[in-house]
Amino acid sequence: MTTTHRPIRRALVSVFHKEGLETLAQAFVKAGTEVVSTGSTAKTLASLGVNVTEVSEVTGFPESLDGRVKTLDPHIHAGILADMTNPDHVEQLEQLGIAAFDLVVVNLYPFADTVRSGANEADTIEKIDIGGPSMVRGAAKNSASVAVITDPADYALVAQRVADGQGFSLEERRWLAAKAFAHTASYDATITEWTSQRWIKPASVSPVSEANDSEAAETAADGADAIDEKLMPATLTRTWNRAHVLRYGENPHQQASLYLDPLDQVGFAHAVQLGGKPMSYNNYVDADAAWRTVWDFAPRIAVAVTKHNNPCGLALGETVAEAHRKAHACDPMSAYGGVIAANATVTLDMANSVRPIFTEVIVAPDYEPEALELLQTKKKNLRILKVAEPPHARTQMRAIDGGVLLQTTDLIDAEGDDPANWRLVAGEAADEQTLRDLAFAWRSVRCVKSNAILLAHDEATVGIGMGQVNRVDSCDLAVRRANTLADNADRATGAVAASDAFFPFADGAQKLIDAGVKAIVQPGSSIRDEEVFAAARAANVTMYVTGTRHFFH
Repeated sequence: MTTTHRPIRRALVSVFHKEGLETLAQAFVKAGTEVVSTGSTAKTLASLGVNVTEVSEVTGFPESLDGRVKTLDPHIHAGILADMTNPDHVEQLEQLGIAAFDLVVVNLYPFADTVRSGANEADTIEKIDIGGPSMVRGAAKNSASVAVITDPADYALVAQRVADGQGFSLEERRWLAAKAFAHTASYDATITEWTSQRWIKPASVSPVSEANDSEAAETAADGADAIDEKLMPATLTRTWNRAHVLRYGENPHQQASLYLDPLDQVGFAHAVQLGGKPMSYNNYVDADAAWRTVWDFAPRIAVAVTKHNNPCGLALGETVAEAHRKAHACDPMSAYGGVIAANATVTLDMANSVRPIFTEVIVAPDYEPEALELLQTKKKNLRILKVAEPPHARTQMRAIDGGVLLQTTDLIDAEGDDPANWRLVAGEAADEQTLRDLAFAWRSVRCVKSNAILLAHDEATVGIGMGQVNRVDSCDLAVRRANTLADNADRATGAVAASDAFFPFADGAQKLIDAGVKAIVQPGSSIRDEEVFAAARAANVTMYVTGTRHFFH
């Protein structure tokens, strides 16, 4: 019976991280495996009892250029790349006096770790591995003959295969090769992510041919000449490593995992969990939305209560406890099973307010010791997250079938986001308190799914209409929620309103006016703006236009 197993008689080992090498060493010593190795790896293996041949003895050339050149030599790469199922390759190796490798074990210079450490550019460049990826890719290409190991978690498997004398089957070598290609692809993507932020196209590089001139003209015509290459590179090359396998996705029949950017050690994905059950897919989505929402208001203290990626309450306060009470009061019914986010340290006062409310997740930059103890002991299932840094992502990515959409993050930093730039189109200019509420409502509406209408009073939401397919329904929903969710109190009268996009007709604005709203802020720029303005003027309702839109799909 023909077998595809290939015994491991000769191995090449060159690793930066030495953890776990004792497992391989024991197997090599017992089996009498010939081992070729480099530098510090050779010293480590020798200290573990392995009879090691230095790479320089094989190549006849010393390590040079501060270690930049060690394994880049035909005596090494021919031994890696020779397909021993091909008689011509076997004959050529014999003529060249080169021995083939059956196993290549490599892990690479810690590029991502170096970047995260804050190292300077020169030191970071020195951690761009050249020989390692070359050996890995060569061995992976030649999986017909060679087993390649890049994951220390596979060392025990290697030791077993060395010990049994059979080595790996072709199917196993193919699987290991696929892991190796993923490893080098991820490594290169991480380098590309770093270089694309630092080594951008200089102004001195300009088109040098008619063809290039034509291409540049077409690019400019498409509006792409204004693209920031740091944010929107011509080739989007990124990598993420699986950090956690989640129980399931949005629904139990869906698989889900959390992946992390190897160059990024901060952000919501790196939240430290201080208590409660494991995070779910939906927990991550909702909590991330809530976390970003509260930081739209920094340095003011803000608390958001979020459900299904939409706020059901959002407020500012002089204390975090006050902000929470105001946010919760917007929609106490929907807050059940929601997510709470605060941009300030959670106090004992706030923790006591949260205690009687069924909440899935709470996220904050920190917790008072007494507050944390109360939440941990009295709400054992509550997922308590600590995130030290505010949101920092400058771009957002969304997958579509067959592609990815990339856009810059809506940071509420457009010219029209400053109330000083708003244009009064109806009614009297808002007084100081009303203008504060309008500014709060305008910032708040950014985080509401479109079509979005938000009513606010005393820098707190009192009614939110979200996710409707027409703006009139959103207006109606915002008013109904304002007037039915707080013991049927009329909270619309005297409130202010914000719309994330223009009113296409006057009917939506009229619903707000009829409900008693005293001031409205909206982007404007509808072809029927004058009809909308006229409705506000007829009711003597203050209306501002911003010229800026905040859709959130």
